[in-house]
Amino acid sequence: MRNPSTRTRPDPGIPSAGIPARLAALRTALGPADRRPGPALPLGLPALDAHLPGGLALGPPHEVAPAEPADGAAALGFALALCARRLDAVPGEALIAAAPGLPLPHGHGLAALGLDPRRVLLLETGGDAEVFRALEAALHARCLAALLGLVGGGLPLKPGRRLHLAGEGPDPPLLLVLRPAGLGPPNGAATRWRVASAPAARDRFGGIAGPRWRARLERCRNGRGGDWTLEWDRDARRLRLPERLAGDAAAAGGARP
Repeated sequence: MRNPSTRTRPDPGIPSAGIPARLAALRTALGPADRRPGPALPLGLPALDAHLPGGLALGPPHEVAPAEPADGAAALGFALALCARRLDAVPGEALIAAAPGLPLPHGHGLAALGLDPRRVLLLETGGDAEVFRALEAALHARCLAALLGLVGGGLPLKPGRRLHLAGEGPDPPLLLVLRPAGLGPPNGAATRWRVASAPAARDRFGGIAGPRWRARLERCRNGRGGDWTLEWDRDARRLRLPERLAGDAAAAGGARP
């Protein structure tokens, strides 16, 4: 008969100090699939990346909306900056699919954000449904690095779920959906951003050095919300805090209750 005392005897090959770390690794490996960190795009700003599960998850949709109707250009600039960061990290092109009546970025505007216009494909569609179909087809094709959909409504639950499923698998792109201000329908977006314009940075000659935004992360799956004033460095293709805020943790943003 086996001695019961041997059941609680620690394995001499495993140091007791390493047991908690091994248990945590097992919980991650055996946990629900939607809680496991997948491929992500770090934004290059520790104060912001600390709120995200390794960065912006690649594959599932991320929702961006202006804080107010007048902030539409700011929200578009923020979304394009995220695309620029993705294209800086990997080869390939970005697709911008837009519903009718929505402003499309022009070459000079793309270049001002650090985006090479030659790496951006523009698609004007007949409506939001066609935007979602184009994004879904691009996700399945796995031939583009970043996708941005400009819609006149919101991201409904069913299209959001289809995009989420299409984004699963190897080598997913960055997927962003830009919608108008106001409350939108419930959806499965991995993050939800609200973006407002902020006074632009000035260079030593008095010109505009780079755009600034007030960005609020309202929802983040497996992360936490926050609120930041952000500045875009088009040469480094990364977000940063304005110099006067860089040492101010309260202004830099924190976890929202």
